[in-house]
Amino acid sequence: MTLASEIPGVMETRPSGKWHLGIHCHNKTDFCHHPLNHGFDYFHGLPVTNLRDCKPGHGSVFTSGIRLLVFIPLQVIAIALLTLAVLKWLGLCHVPPAVFFCLVFLAALILASLLCFLHYFRPLNCFLFRNYDITQQPMSYDNLTQRLTEDASQFIRRNAETPFLLVMSYLQVHTALFASKDFAGKSQHGIYGDAVEEMDWSVGQIVNVLEELNLANDTLIYFTSDQGAHVEEVNSRGEMHGGSNGIYKGGKANNWEGGIRVPGLLRWPGVLQAGLEIDEPTTNMDIFPTVVKLAGSPLPEDRIIDGRDLMPLLLGKHQRSEHEFLFHYCNFYLNAVRWHPPNSTSIWKAFFFTPNFSPEGANGCFHTHVCLCYGHFVTHHHPPLLFDLSKDPRERNPVSPTTEPRFQEILETMQRAVDRHTQTVQRVPNQLSLWNLLWKPWLQMCCSSFFHLSCQCDQEKQDGRVSH
Repeated sequence: MTLASEIPGVMETRPSGKWHLGIHCHNKTDFCHHPLNHGFDYFHGLPVTNLRDCKPGHGSVFTSGIRLLVFIPLQVIAIALLTLAVLKWLGLCHVPPAVFFCLVFLAALILASLLCFLHYFRPLNCFLFRNYDITQQPMSYDNLTQRLTEDASQFIRRNAETPFLLVMSYLQVHTALFASKDFAGKSQHGIYGDAVEEMDWSVGQIVNVLEELNLANDTLIYFTSDQGAHVEEVNSRGEMHGGSNGIYKGGKANNWEGGIRVPGLLRWPGVLQAGLEIDEPTTNMDIFPTVVKLAGSPLPEDRIIDGRDLMPLLLGKHQRSEHEFLFHYCNFYLNAVRWHPPNSTSIWKAFFFTPNFSPEGANGCFHTHVCLCYGHFVTHHHPPLLFDLSKDPRERNPVSPTTEPRFQEILETMQRAVDRHTQTVQRVPNQLSLWNLLWKPWLQMCCSSFFHLSCQCDQEKQDGRVSH
């Protein structure tokens, strides 16, 4: 279920940029995960995600895996070969030549697998789609933001007389970081700043088109992020490539405030008050019911909708968020719960477990690149770790029965809310199972003959320039 699937025929819809939900289920013609099979009318972008491995010279997200699966086994094989050779030379044991051959063959196989992975990963995983067709494989970052921005602008122009929904999901500022020639080296914050400035330019171009077509007063713009800064994204030169979360603890992939507290910027001249600041807990899940209701469509009644319509809050009809409780997950584990009691300024947040930062004293999980949610990577808390965010937004000083007389009462109220919530959650297939993560050659998309293993084509225009 998507925004587009719930407003069929009401407006023209399209996502642009990073789809990140994949393509196929059973064969390479079913397109079961493709946006056009989930209500959208048009798609131009990346069907998976943006990775360092997609841009030559920007490192790899698989460094730890390569070390574990390649370098360590090769070291073990080398030590075994040397040890057996010495034992045989000293006459201490008889080692058949077949043993040496098998070990050397195994080492060669591991090395060949690594070379194939490094050579073919980029073309097989980094490509652009236009609807159902691959237009560029491997993907080029040259003027990529300009291309997507121009396409989005043309979409708005084509639908100037009809309602439309444009979901612009930027590849920036996810690594691999990139910026066109018009922005590279221009900011004071390195390539990260360059990428931010180019994304800012793109937003401005889209707003300019709305102004030009006199659509601004009839268009709601919502700009936000899906998570906080990725604090562990530091390159080999020590440059921060993941941004900053300011005073807030943690970051991407954990539920400390640095990982989940992000700004939401809204613009709708003549409808929303300019300069208005709302300090109430909302969630990106609220976008769904807000847009569906604005489109005049009914919300589905066959499931629990966790989001809430934002318009009463934005228009000043409500002074408080409709979310008394918010539930924060780490993968499929319920990690924390937030409670904003009625008639109270307190915002309580209870952690059932927290990630173990590494190295000790760091503000992230640098050894694993992101914080994991299970086993020795976390510490469970009994009773839960409780913070009052209204007084301690940095989450440095958990309260206790000594410092908070209502400690037990607060936790019991939050536990009852958790119990009600978990009763509404239905079990679904694990999309991140080992089988789903394994590469399946029969699902591989290739714009040329896959048997040639070239998978190279370029139907994208790369000669666009920025107009300031």
